[in-house]
Amino acid sequence: MCQEKKITEYKENTTLTPADQLWTTSRDKAVRLRMEGSGWASETPVTVHQLFWETVANYGEYPALASKEEGQWVTLTWRQYYEQCRAAAKSFLKLGLKRYNGVGILGFNSPEWFISDIGCILAGGLATGIYTTNSPEACQYVAAHCTANILVVENQKQLDKILQVKDQLPHLKAIVQYKGELKKKAPFLYTWAEFMKFGEDVPEEQLDAVIDSLRANECCTLIYTSGTTGNPKGVMLSHDNVTAIVNTVSGEEKVVSYLPLSHVAAQVFDMWICMSSAATTYFAEPDALKGSLVTTLKEVHPTYFLGVPRVWEKMQEKMKSVGAKAPPLRKKVADWAKSIGLRYTYSAMTGENAVPWGFTLANGLVFKKVRAALGLDNCKACFTGAAPITKDTLEYFMSLNIPVLENYGMSESSGPHTVSLNSDYRITSCGKVIPGSKVKLDNPDKDGNGEICFLGRNVFMGYLDMPDKTVEALDEDGWLHSGDLGRNDEQDFLYITGRIKELIITAGGENIPPVPIEDALKSEVPIISNAMLIGDKLKFLSMLLTLKCVTDDNGEPTDELSPEALDFCRQHGIAVTKVSEIIANKEPAVYNAIQEGLNRVNAKARSNAQKVQKWVILERDFSVCGGELGEFLFWIL
Repeated sequence: MCQEKKITEYKENTTLTPADQLWTTSRDKAVRLRMEGSGWASETPVTVHQLFWETVANYGEYPALASKEEGQWVTLTWRQYYEQCRAAAKSFLKLGLKRYNGVGILGFNSPEWFISDIGCILAGGLATGIYTTNSPEACQYVAAHCTANILVVENQKQLDKILQVKDQLPHLKAIVQYKGELKKKAPFLYTWAEFMKFGEDVPEEQLDAVIDSLRANECCTLIYTSGTTGNPKGVMLSHDNVTAIVNTVSGEEKVVSYLPLSHVAAQVFDMWICMSSAATTYFAEPDALKGSLVTTLKEVHPTYFLGVPRVWEKMQEKMKSVGAKAPPLRKKVADWAKSIGLRYTYSAMTGENAVPWGFTLANGLVFKKVRAALGLDNCKACFTGAAPITKDTLEYFMSLNIPVLENYGMSESSGPHTVSLNSDYRITSCGKVIPGSKVKLDNPDKDGNGEICFLGRNVFMGYLDMPDKTVEALDEDGWLHSGDLGRNDEQDFLYITGRIKELIITAGGENIPPVPIEDALKSEVPIISNAMLIGDKLKFLSMLLTLKCVTDDNGEPTDELSPEALDFCRQHGIAVTKVSEIIANKEPAVYNAIQEGLNRVNAKARSNAQKVQKWVILERDFSVCGGELGEFLFWIL
């Protein structure tokens, strides 16, 4: 059968499991899809296998995955990638993976991670990423909740976690380690090579029968939320959720995979969009966020790049630190160029496209060199998401002619629900709703701030085995309630203004969203790392502050000031290197700078109740172990 005919036949033969309900919490049940009359939401639903096969049929010899082996890039083509996923699927079946049961994947981004994920889906299982920073107990919860028959781990460190809780996982049949050799042999332990050969005698027809039984409106993957307010929830995503949201074709593109694949943002960007567009995914080194990411970027020259806010902030801090040590003339040229870059990028953003005098010179002297130094010289678009980013950081990169585009969504919306484009964005906005989906603001206040609600084919199926939580998230009309507060401007750009659960209700009864106030102070005083507003049921607002510091190899804050904080101190004539020294001496220059910044923030307050009256600097920055941050935020710090 020719490839074109096979693709057409796949789409024409797409069948759905009959379903009346928009949501379910059962792993083996289907949902009614939210089809629309036009746009991407009207496209014929397809399974992951159908999407994959179409890319293989059209781009089979193009590079799909690239990873470093002994210092050299090794590439898999789309056809090789597909064949390895089939081999993994057969091994999963032989190991005893039951339909709708889980395969948990615990490790850093790699071809094996992708192959395990998609191989599981082709075998009829539920692919489940597990955060590498999870404790053994947290791993046990996820593995038990998804009824994992097989766990795929990266190395001995992750294997040891699972071995500690193995006796509490009655459904577990095998563990596969994909990096390094096994230190101990056991009947249930397999190296990656052993695993990939294990299913060789499973007939292709047996796997094809499973693949042919897959349905676009049934679950294929689970994304576990961070669980900061209780046990993590298993977000059920259907084949249609992940294939419809990425129904695009972009050509020969390149991305770098380094963010945790247990999070929806990385999965959609690194795996599903690349599958849809036949792009090449390059895998960064495990120490990417400890310094090697830029090295990888400079080798790969990605055409698209997604960085969570902390990644952009770290780049900003590093460049500011280098700039502070530059000779006066070079610093003066850089400051001149950045002032031109900021004016130009703002002009381009609003559609005026007015090119200031000197832009061409600034581009040659500064902007092109910065892009090359970051490895972003071929990048068509730079994105951010998954957490709030400050205006200060956005403007810093705008001044270098690198617009950073904010996207917004959640695991429950299969990733992005609003997007920003180079041709259509606004600073501090997270863009406009993707065509074919809808956004509404529920119960807006007098300023237009309401709860952001989503509707579309990208809205999830439900939380696995959690009907009460599912009903809280989805209303009777199928709208997903995000818990975030937002407003739209006249051009339908969406702005996030806070979270409902974070709303502070003062003793005087005034509702105050803390995020805008916290972000405003961090923008005014660059030495501040985190700001937390306090004031619920109190007479006035106070704020807990932390200073920017160096983190250790485990991501835990130390007492050492960060390079940007040191620069701040030098600029203010302070010879200190530790957070504790600033607090012990109550360094007047730092304390005065914070108070002056707070005065500027208070001057813009809508009412006296929104003014911060007191503040204190904490001895230690926020962290996961300290209980202040959730799992994903820890990973990106």
